[in-house]
Amino acid sequence: MDVSRQHAAASDDTAGGPERGPRARTKRLMLETATKLMQAGATPSVSEVAEAAQVSRATAYRYFPSQAALVQAVVNEGLGPILTWKSTSADAERRVAELFDTAMPRIEAFEATFKAALKLSLDQWARRQAGTLGSEPTFKRGHRVELLQDALAPLKGRLPPRDLQRLAQALSLIFGVEVLIVLKDIWGLDGRRMMSVAQWAAVALVRAAIAESVSEAQAIEPTRVTK
Repeated sequence: MDVSRQHAAASDDTAGGPERGPRARTKRLMLETATKLMQAGATPSVSEVAEAAQVSRATAYRYFPSQAALVQAVVNEGLGPILTWKSTSADAERRVAELFDTAMPRIEAFEATFKAALKLSLDQWARRQAGTLGSEPTFKRGHRVELLQDALAPLKGRLPPRDLQRLAQALSLIFGVEVLIVLKDIWGLDGRRMMSVAQWAAVALVRAAIAESVSEAQAIEPTRVTK
């Protein structure tokens, strides 16, 4: 289930293109039903969605062979425009700000869905640790890695690869549903304050990484001149 955001945005049920007619309507009904359940805080199984949508289990499993596949499809629906985000700016700070402006309101709008997906991920981790997960397909989360790497693309060649990766990793801590859990659930901030803090932290990290790189370069230059 760890797929690129471009593939996730363009994926359909068949290799020949999107389905039409009754099959497409049934799949859409399944997705809408699963979304409603997840927005209500549930992490439904394929069977539970089939029952709620009044679709046979056999039909449901043809579209979504596992809970992981179903939840991934709902998550991709929730991510929506985030999956196709692009920036024309050549400035990394601006690109990161644009990404946060696009993503965070959408993440908050589908907060319950993303928390339900996080719950599945944590539940599977616990069962894997206990040795009880078996052959159940794993729900994996990875869109933020590609998104943040894209946002930081102007810094390639400007920052050492290790520093650029560290910056992306640091930004990933404040990009996603986890930041809502920390700032809204723990700190009690409203949506506006939450987004303000996340944006401030993101810009601060980018500026700090660039300043650190410049400082290191300036420290090395006198040594070269002396030699």
